[in-house]
Amino acid sequence: MKKYTLIIALLFAAKIGFAQEVTMPSSENVLRNAYAKAAKENKNVMLIFHASWCGWCKKMEASINDPLVKKMFDDNYVITTLDVMEQPAKKSLENPGSLEVMTKLKGEKSGLPFWVILDATGKVLADSQIRPAGASLDTYGDNVGCPASESEVATFTKILKATSKLNDGQLTVIAKRFALNQPFPVTKTSK
Repeated sequence: MKKYTLIIALLFAAKIGFAQEVTMPSSENVLRNAYAKAAKENKNVMLIFHASWCGWCKKMEASINDPLVKKMFDDNYVITTLDVMEQPAKKSLENPGSLEVMTKLKGEKSGLPFWVILDATGKVLADSQIRPAGASLDTYGDNVGCPASESEVATFTKILKATSKLNDGQLTVIAKRFALNQPFPVTKTSK
């Protein structure tokens, strides 16, 4: 009898566990924690907007976390992510308020990944959009996303140089790593 009671209790507990929805931390809490850590460690924040379905987001994450460059990023930035623009079946993965933050930062039209470099007070220093010369950060531009092409990588490393203590040698290593990101293969469809 004890054996059956234990099995029923475990099944009931499992059912409750599956029924509970995952609650992601709010965008406000994520950013507050990132700013506090950045202030304490004298770093800037690299905020990356991503989604579970986004292949380029996965490439961006893999590139930043590559052992060749991870320490360089970690020594210079507090890297944080906000999940946004999920498909309806995965809306529970989104950080509440993430689309509003992305919109405030002029990234809602950019596609994913969209990233922003902020100081420890939340001031925008740079983002992943290429704009015409002299245009302000309030102007929409073309999103670099996860840098892959030569011009995208050059833009990315220029931003890193301006917002970190990375030296030219380190920026060269980062550029070589990001240059490995190749577009997904295009498949031909037959008619």
